[in-house]
Amino acid sequence: MKFETVRAIALALPEVEEGSSYGTPSFRVRKHFLARLREEGVLVVKIDLADKEFLIRSRPETYFSTPHYDGYPAVLVKLAAVSRAELEQLLTAAWRFVAPPRLAAASNATLPPVRQRAASRKGRT
Repeated sequence: MKFETVRAIALALPEVEEGSSYGTPSFRVRKHFLARLREEGVLVVKIDLADKEFLIRSRPETYFSTPHYDGYPAVLVKLAAVSRAELEQLLTAAWRFVAPPRLAAASNATLPPVRQRAASRKGRT
């Protein structure tokens, strides 16, 4: 997966803007951090801690954390190990996690549904 694909997915979500964070490209929803390129091939995505723990346990070849991110609601994603569909699902879930409530409520009809964790246990997230 190339970062240009990440950019296309992120910018297709409502009110996502690109900027920079720590000298790398990042994405925000109304100034709320959504994701950023940590280093070449690794994306940081802000998500619920329970989802983070589940992803790392179920797919350690794709999702991980470092001591810096331990206890913080963000997961690191190896772009070479993630499919476009899986990344779309993850960024949509992250968008719902960080978007202001009114924006999320207004946009729910236009966003694809997020699969439940039960579906993720079958290898899809």
